[in-house]
Amino acid sequence: MANLEQGLAALKQYFGYESFRPLQEKTITYLLEGKDVLTLMPTGGGKSICFQIPAIILEGTCIVVSPLIALMQDQVEGLVANGIRAAFLNSSQTPSEQQDIETRLLQRQLDLLYISPEKIISPGFIPVLNTIKINLFAIDEAHCISMWGHDFRQEYTKLGFIREQFPGIPILALTASAEKVTRLDITRQLGIPEEHILVASFDRPNIYLEVRPGRKRMEQITDFVHHNRKQSGIVYCLSRKSTEQVAARLQAAGYKAAFYHAGMSARDRASTQSDFIADRTQIICATIAFGMGIDKSNVRWIIHYNLPKNMEGYYQEIGRAGRDGLPAQALLFYTVADLQMLRDMLTQQESNQAELQLAKLERIQQYAESLVCRRRVLLNYFGEPFHRDCDNCDTCKQPHSGIDGTIIAQKALSALYRTGGRESNSLLIHILRGSRKKEVLEKNYHELKSYGCGAEHSYEAWQFYLVQLRNLGYLESPPDQKNMVLINDASKRVLFSGEKVKLIRFSGSGRSTETPVKISRGPSQTQRDLSELYDLLIELRRSLAVKAGIPPYSLLSDADIQSMIEQLPVSTYELHSVSGMSQKKIADYGNFFRQAILSFVSDRPLLAKKKSKALTFAYLEKGLSLEEIASLRQLKLVTIEDHAAQLYTDGFPLDIRPFLPLDAEVVIREAIHKAGGVKAPLKTLHDLLFGQYSYLAIKLTLAKMERERMQI
Repeated sequence: MANLEQGLAALKQYFGYESFRPLQEKTITYLLEGKDVLTLMPTGGGKSICFQIPAIILEGTCIVVSPLIALMQDQVEGLVANGIRAAFLNSSQTPSEQQDIETRLLQRQLDLLYISPEKIISPGFIPVLNTIKINLFAIDEAHCISMWGHDFRQEYTKLGFIREQFPGIPILALTASAEKVTRLDITRQLGIPEEHILVASFDRPNIYLEVRPGRKRMEQITDFVHHNRKQSGIVYCLSRKSTEQVAARLQAAGYKAAFYHAGMSARDRASTQSDFIADRTQIICATIAFGMGIDKSNVRWIIHYNLPKNMEGYYQEIGRAGRDGLPAQALLFYTVADLQMLRDMLTQQESNQAELQLAKLERIQQYAESLVCRRRVLLNYFGEPFHRDCDNCDTCKQPHSGIDGTIIAQKALSALYRTGGRESNSLLIHILRGSRKKEVLEKNYHELKSYGCGAEHSYEAWQFYLVQLRNLGYLESPPDQKNMVLINDASKRVLFSGEKVKLIRFSGSGRSTETPVKISRGPSQTQRDLSELYDLLIELRRSLAVKAGIPPYSLLSDADIQSMIEQLPVSTYELHSVSGMSQKKIADYGNFFRQAILSFVSDRPLLAKKKSKALTFAYLEKGLSLEEIASLRQLKLVTIEDHAAQLYTDGFPLDIRPFLPLDAEVVIREAIHKAGGVKAPLKTLHDLLFGQYSYLAIKLTLAKMERERMQI
C-alpha cells in the first residue's frame, strides 16, 4: 500500500521539492486512503501535485478530466520533461495518434491520462476505462460542474456517472475559484461528502492589487509596460476589437505584443499562445478565453482593460500572474460605462441565471469602488475571514481616513440579528432609520429594540456602511440570495465579544495625499551582479528550452532561477538543493547552469568571496589539485586546505583519501586523543607527530571526527 513517505520521495525525484504544502499533504493522504475529496487552492497553489503524486506511486493509471486542449498539452509536456509517463487524448490528434495512446494505456504504460469531459462520457471510451486499472479520477476546473459557477460547462454535469460506474475508485475534484454555493453543488453532483471539502487560503500575498479610473487607459498601460518592460503580462479586454486595438498600440510603442480571441482561426490562436509560452511574445491582449489553458509561471502582471463580470473570473485571471510565488501585479481599470455595458448585457440575456449574474456583478463593482483593503474584500467574498489590512494593495498604500465604526457596526448587526439574522439590504436600512414603510410594519419590525437606532445616518450613508461591513466580512450575502444580508461568526464577535471595527467615514473625502518618501540608495554591487546573472540564466533557460522543444517555464520556473541566484550552485552536489531541480533535470540541464554560474561567480570578486569554499569544491570536481586551485584563484595554499577540511565537515562528497591515507588517519587519531581531543592546537598535534604528517592530513582527520560527532 502506497504511503506518504513514498509520495515525498517521488516529489523530490520528479519535481525537485523537499516537502508538500499542508493542503497538498492532506489531499494526498485522503486519496491514498481511498476517500473522495474536493480541494480548493488558488491558481499557482500546486493543485496538480495533489493527483500527480498518487498517480505515480499507486498501481494503475490516473484519469484526469481537463476542459481545455492547451491545458492538457501544457501539463503533459511538463510531466514528460520530468520523466513521468503521461499522455493526453483530444480532438487535436489524428485517429492514429489516439490509437497509439490507447494502446499504451491498455499496456499499462501510462501513469496519467488527460482527457476532455466529452471524451470520458462518450459511449466508445467507457469500455476502454472498464478494461484498465484506474487508481484515481481527477476532475480539474471542477467549478465547471455547477450552474452557480462562473464557467459552467454542460458536459461536466454528466460526470456523476463516474461514481456510479466506478464506485471503489477515489475522485478528486479541483478548482481555484468557487464560493460556498458552488462548492456544495460540486459535492452533491459528484457524491463527495461535505466533510471532505478542503479549502486552502485564497490569499496570493505576492500579487499587488490596484484599481484605477479608466481615463486615458492606453497612456496608463504604455507607461505601466515601460516600467515592466522585461516582464511577461496579459491585458484582458471584454471585446475582440479591443484586444486588436490595444495590441496594435503596444506594437507601435515598440513592444512584442499580440492579440488573442475566439474570432481567430484555431491555427492562429495556437501560434499566438505558443509564442507567448516560449517567451517570443511578451504581452498578450486577450479576451477571457486566454490563459486558462496554460501553466506559464513567469507571468508577472495582469491588466484588466475592462471590469470583469464577477469576482470568480477576476480572481482566476489575476491568478495567472505570479504562479511561481514571486512578486506580481494586478491592475484593474474601472469605469461606470463598463459597468453599465455589462449590466445591459446580463439584463438582455434569456437565462434563469441573469439575476444571479447581476448579483455577482454588483460584488465586483463593490470591489472596484472599495475604500478599504482590496484583499480583505476579495478573500471575504470567498468565505475566508481576513481581518487585517494586507499592505500590498493600492488602498493600503494610500489609505483613506478611517473612523472607529464599532457603534455603527453594532447598530446594523444588532438590528439584523433581531430580525432573525437575515433580511434584505434595503429593509435593514429602513429598520435602522425608523421608516414606517409597509414591509417594516407588516413584519412588526417597528417593535424591535433596534428600530430607529440609526436615524442619524442617511439612507445613502447606511448603504455605504453596509457595503463596507460586507466587504470586510462582517456580513454575508450569498450570490444566489439576491440583496439578502446574513449574520455570521464575525458579526457575533462584534456584537458579543467586543471586536472593534474600523470604517471609512461617509463624507466624500478623497485619498490621503500624504505619501511616505522613500530614499533610494541604489543597488549594491552584489545586487547588480546578481541581477546580471539572473538575466544570463533566463536567457540560458530560453535557449535550452528551444532546443528541447518545451516552454522555458517548464524547464525551470522563475522561482527556481531565483533559488539558483540565492544559492549560486557552482558544483553538481549543490544543484540537488536547488528548488525545482529534479534528478532528470539535473542530469539533462544541470551542468549547463552550473558551468554558467561557476564562470560568472569566478569573475566577480564579491560573489567569489561569498562562494569561496564551494568554488574550491567545484575545481576539485574538475580534477584540479589544491596547488592548481590556489594558483588559479590567487589564494594561499593553506586557505584552500582549510576549504577542503570545512567542505568535508559540511557534508560535501569530497574524496579525502588522496590527502589522508587510512594508515595515516589511524596514527593521527591516536595523537589527537593523547593531546586531549579535537580542541588541541594544530601546532601541538603537528609537533606530537614529529612533523611526519602534513597539516592538511591533520585538518582532514579533525574534520572527519567532527562529521562523525555531528552524525551521532
